[in-house]
Amino acid sequence: MDGEVITSVGIDIGTSTSQVVFSHLFLKNTSGCFSIPHIAFVDKKLIYASQAHLTPFKTQTTLDDEALRRLVLSEYENAGLKPGDIDAGAVIVTGEAARKENAEMLLNSLSDIAGEFVVSTAGPDLEAIISGKGSGAQQISKARGICVINFDIGGGTTNIAAFDDGEITAKGSLDIGGRQIRVEDGRISYISKSAVKIAAAAGFYPELGEPADPDMLRGICRAMAEVLEQAAGVSPADDLLEEVRTAGSTFFAAPGNAKAVCFSGGVADCIHSTGGDPFRYGDIGPFLGEEIAGSRICSELTPLRGKETIRATVVGAGSYSTTVSGSTISHHGSVLPLKNLPVLKLDHFEQERCYGGDSEYLEEKIKWFLGQNDTTRMVLSMTGERSPSYARLKTLAQCVGEAMGEALPAEAPFLLALENDTAKALGQAIEMIAGPTRAVVCIDSVRTEQGDYIDLGRPIMDGMVIPVVIKTLAFG
Repeated sequence: MDGEVITSVGIDIGTSTSQVVFSHLFLKNTSGCFSIPHIAFVDKKLIYASQAHLTPFKTQTTLDDEALRRLVLSEYENAGLKPGDIDAGAVIVTGEAARKENAEMLLNSLSDIAGEFVVSTAGPDLEAIISGKGSGAQQISKARGICVINFDIGGGTTNIAAFDDGEITAKGSLDIGGRQIRVEDGRISYISKSAVKIAAAAGFYPELGEPADPDMLRGICRAMAEVLEQAAGVSPADDLLEEVRTAGSTFFAAPGNAKAVCFSGGVADCIHSTGGDPFRYGDIGPFLGEEIAGSRICSELTPLRGKETIRATVVGAGSYSTTVSGSTISHHGSVLPLKNLPVLKLDHFEQERCYGGDSEYLEEKIKWFLGQNDTTRMVLSMTGERSPSYARLKTLAQCVGEAMGEALPAEAPFLLALENDTAKALGQAIEMIAGPTRAVVCIDSVRTEQGDYIDLGRPIMDGMVIPVVIKTLAFG
């Protein structure tokens, strides 16, 4: 088979707006005739993009799930597609929307109508990576061989990702955004806790119901821009940077070699095009955009314009959330697809104990992990060795097979994910230990972190490839 086309959906429920996009992802064997097959995405094409809808809320603490379902279904109809037409993608709840009381329930509801292998996900770190890919920052970094920082500035949060030669090197999120302060009829109608902290640090004390003083709001936005300068590493950091870090996000360690910066999210358009009525959106987005445009971020780093601004996250969710593991994988038994599998990531020293055959240690580790996550299924993840000897691979297989056999229930499959390309040989060795009744899935070319979750799709391209999505599930 020369190639295959996957239809993917991206659904982004954000603090300010919600959007839906559909894409075609093109898979192809990129190796030569006499080489081991290497299946990869060779192209991505956006085939439909909705307008940016205002995210419907029932109250200050709950999303309007029924209205959002209608919105998503109407965009399927507009695109001429049905949930059954979708092969992959992501429903992602981002920013302050992910902290609403019914955010997790909404994800489950939307994933039911989005397609069989469409994941539900939330979490600021993942959003930072997805938006950086959707904006084009990752591609610019790879094409130019430089380190690029992407600031995805939405209504409630600023998600930050650094890409060095296309590889993610840092990620994080701050509670800074265009709707941190809202204005109705010329008066302040909402102030977030984060905005109160930043305002106080700058000597401002806004109150609900008071007139929206442009000078005060501009001063608060200047202070927000200064916090972003600290995050970018162009200004010395103080305690405020940590105080406004988004709950559940990683501390963004600014790379010292950053050369350029990209902006995405709704506020990005206000950075690229300043002026006009500052209250046209009923928030501080235009003020914040102008202050960032005049900040040290744009004077000490080279501002580059990416492909997407307000649609960066939804394009990233639809086009870049899915990867593939193939060519050297092993899968036995019809257990796929599988969703929401927690990842037990072994560090270097734990991996060495397994290569040494310490199955008792691994068994206890797996039992502890299952108890911590209240689950009977999990993915054992490790870096793996590039070219292990047959003896070491056999010892590892024996260790993993024995430990999983003792720790997991009889009906649970053995699921493994490695970074290096040894999954086929390892999986086949484990199958011999596991026996004919136990399903074994061993994939490689997958990099995970502790706390991640994995979704595994049905094998495609004559069974050579398994679609994989790595995600975080974090709710405020």
